[in-house]
Amino acid sequence: LKAEPSSVYKTQPFFYIWIIISAAFQWFQTVDTDRSGFINHSELKQALVNSNWSTFNDETCLMMINMFDRTRSGRIDLYGFSALWDYMQRWRALFQQYDRDGSGSISGTELHQALVQMGYNLSPQFSEAVVQRFTIRGVRPGIQLDRFIQVCTQLQTMTQQFREKDTSMTGNVRLSYEDFLSGAMTRLM
Repeated sequence: LKAEPSSVYKTQPFFYIWIIISAAFQWFQTVDTDRSGFINHSELKQALVNSNWSTFNDETCLMMINMFDRTRSGRIDLYGFSALWDYMQRWRALFQQYDRDGSGSISGTELHQALVQMGYNLSPQFSEAVVQRFTIRGVRPGIQLDRFIQVCTQLQTMTQQFREKDTSMTGNVRLSYEDFLSGAMTRLM
């Protein structure tokens, strides 16, 4: 899934774009509680819920604001919001596809299947470790939609960074610690 707001509009037929924009416009008006014409972090957080009715976590909301904020103001306009809305619908559909037991959360096994389908060659142990890291304490192991989006987006970003360094496509790179931290800070924050 591409995070670029303009990619939705370049690759989709006009009718599809119109449906996205009109649905997003209705949702935008509801979410823009201060009527500023922009959606900020707190408004977005109040609007997005997981299947257990918990709000999305701060990190995922900030990540999505940053992805679709064309002006770097910490807010998104209707254009960015409609791209975000389409992005969310695609991630939700993917999440539901791999939530095979319909529990509203993705288990380590389900995450591993999703990552393999997305083309990642990672171990089941990696997927289990990710789920353990992002599971909310006191509940059955699994990640909600917000964490699924966060994990997959960060994995895409880190993979892109790795590929830039792996010019011979061997699956191995040599990095200094500072290069690693610089890449992580640039890509993930």
